[in-house]
Amino acid sequence: MDRTITRSGTYSGFLMHVARRRQQWRLLLTPFVGLASLAYLLRLIDRSQLKAINLRLLVGQRFSRSEIAPLAESYADQVIARGLHPAALEQIAADREAGYRLLLATASFHLYVDAIAQRLGMDDVLATRLDEPDGAGHIHARLSGDNCYGDAKFARISDWLAANAITRDAAHIRAYSDHVSDHPMLHFADEAVATTPSRKLKRLAPQMGWQVVDWRARK
Repeated sequence: MDRTITRSGTYSGFLMHVARRRQQWRLLLTPFVGLASLAYLLRLIDRSQLKAINLRLLVGQRFSRSEIAPLAESYADQVIARGLHPAALEQIAADREAGYRLLLATASFHLYVDAIAQRLGMDDVLATRLDEPDGAGHIHARLSGDNCYGDAKFARISDWLAANAITRDAAHIRAYSDHVSDHPMLHFADEAVATTPSRKLKRLAPQMGWQVVDWRARK
């Protein structure tokens, strides 16, 4: 989703959206967000830990789903209004018209991705889950399972296919991504499209015979 359908990443934007509208004092913690990012770049923490730390800083250690849900909805409205590649929307509409089942697989949090996916008319969503240990709508700022990224994302897609009784030889799969981390998914697809690709994916795509498109070029 991020930088494939959207013009930029949505994770940081969501955290700032919540902090500004819920507890503005948390904006004072943004220097620590920067320190966490530095620790990630130095490989002192992994991507999952970085996401959990930033969520803890800007949203809280523990919060209720009912409190965050309206903010997720308003953030989704904001993303839909001015954060998408128009060409991506055209492709989604074309794939829907062609009879494809639309699956959105992303490393971003279900917490707000579900609202965006609903507005896009997606049929199914795979996203990073957060821990809800008591089952009563109380969310903890830690991941439940793997970050839905790279190999973990492809594993989730494989599990989704099995759960929906979709066999590989009976499906025609078209996949889109902007990032080389999605190599397993793109390699698995019948049609792989590198959309506004990162530098590494732009180099890899021609070697793999994958189509390359720049959705920024169409306004």
